[in-house]
Amino acid sequence: MFFDDLPIWGRVGDPGELPKGRGISKSKDVYLYTHQNFTMSYNHDQVIEVTLRVEGVRVKIEPDMDVDFTYSVQWVETDESHLHRFDKYLEYNFFEHQIHWFSIFNSFMMVIFLVGLVAMILTRTLRKDYARYSNDDDEDAHDLGEESGWKQVHGDVFRPPQHLILFSALVGTGHQLAVLVLIIVLGAAVGTTLHLYELYAIRGTSVTIFLVLYSLSSFVAGYGGAGYYARNEGKQWIKVMILTSSIFPGTCSLLAFLLNFIALGYSSLASIPFGTMVALFSMWLFLVVPLTLFGTVVGRNWSGRPNNPCRINPVPRQVPQKRWYLRTPVTILLGGLLPFGSIFIENYFIFTSFWHYKYYYVYGFMLLVYLMLSVMSICVTIVSTYFLLNSEDYRWQWPSFLSSASTALYVFLYSFYYFVYRTKMTGLLQITFYFGYTFMFCFGLGILCGSIGFIGTSIFVRHIYQYVKID
Repeated sequence: MFFDDLPIWGRVGDPGELPKGRGISKSKDVYLYTHQNFTMSYNHDQVIEVTLRVEGVRVKIEPDMDVDFTYSVQWVETDESHLHRFDKYLEYNFFEHQIHWFSIFNSFMMVIFLVGLVAMILTRTLRKDYARYSNDDDEDAHDLGEESGWKQVHGDVFRPPQHLILFSALVGTGHQLAVLVLIIVLGAAVGTTLHLYELYAIRGTSVTIFLVLYSLSSFVAGYGGAGYYARNEGKQWIKVMILTSSIFPGTCSLLAFLLNFIALGYSSLASIPFGTMVALFSMWLFLVVPLTLFGTVVGRNWSGRPNNPCRINPVPRQVPQKRWYLRTPVTILLGGLLPFGSIFIENYFIFTSFWHYKYYYVYGFMLLVYLMLSVMSICVTIVSTYFLLNSEDYRWQWPSFLSSASTALYVFLYSFYYFVYRTKMTGLLQITFYFGYTFMFCFGLGILCGSIGFIGTSIFVRHIYQYVKID
């Protein structure tokens, strides 16, 4: 339960116990505690602390029985400040454990090593490629350079990807989520450090802030998606706008509706009231859609001009056969391993805070992990895209997006392990809510990581083809 936003834990009942020899075995009977005793600590007109003790005779549960519950309240005055009333719920030994610090440091060193390795390899490799491609004096060397390599696809590398409307909508939504998550985590870290506010102090604050800022940041989604679509000479920008404004909230709303239907079937308090659903729909209709439309119009006119460094050939080039480790499914699955490894430990703490009702307050750690995840996604995607282009496969847009987005796939697979070994959930209601909300989180994480990886890779691709001499 909650009282004045303070959580209260207490036993509702327990199974009966029967003596069995020297030990105790549990019976099939279940008992309820019928009296709860609350102790309220207050400072002037503010509640500081709430504790609960279950008392009274246990009542054995029988079919079709009526149970009378009673409670009592004891008020105790205290000098503790209202500002620090949540300190007792913050588990410093859990979130600031040495393992947590070590995992952050380990991930940070891995990111530095990967960035240095990628920079060194690509710099030396690209330098050799430039020297080989620009050697026009030696005819044999020139012919050898024209046999294979990433330069051969310069006329197709900027060809629009398949399913351009869907891809533009995903990229635009990824722009929005990347900015949104950065603002929320950075604001939470600064607010907690300076003791200005804590997101955990008021129930539902995190969800409310996310929904409001998501609606207000819809302009970014429209701008990013429409700008990319227009630069690829797309004409059906209305479809892009509609899909951009609905692909993420529509998927989450559909899944939430199914979960709400199951919760109503169980008469659970976890069901969303009809009024709340109407308010969320109104927020989407009157705030998300207009801002997305405005961002789409601005993106088409301000950043919609094609500025590719190479001309696109009228006829697509034939893609040669690649080795098994360069095929798209393999690069996509391998691309998410390192980013997932950088957030593995933090992923455990986030799952624990959400499903075990612990208060997550180390937003500085989360900000650092978010930055490391972004850098790791960009580096891994750049490497995989370079090998893809070097094998003369110009279809790099979807693989670069999906290789970073596959991080969410590993997070979702990890959720199965966490469900089996870290939770005690049973029944259709708990199972559907666990995997339903986890899928929403992973869906947003996949769009976020995929967009970040694609943005970094597109800058890299434009950079390497900008300084190539094309005959």
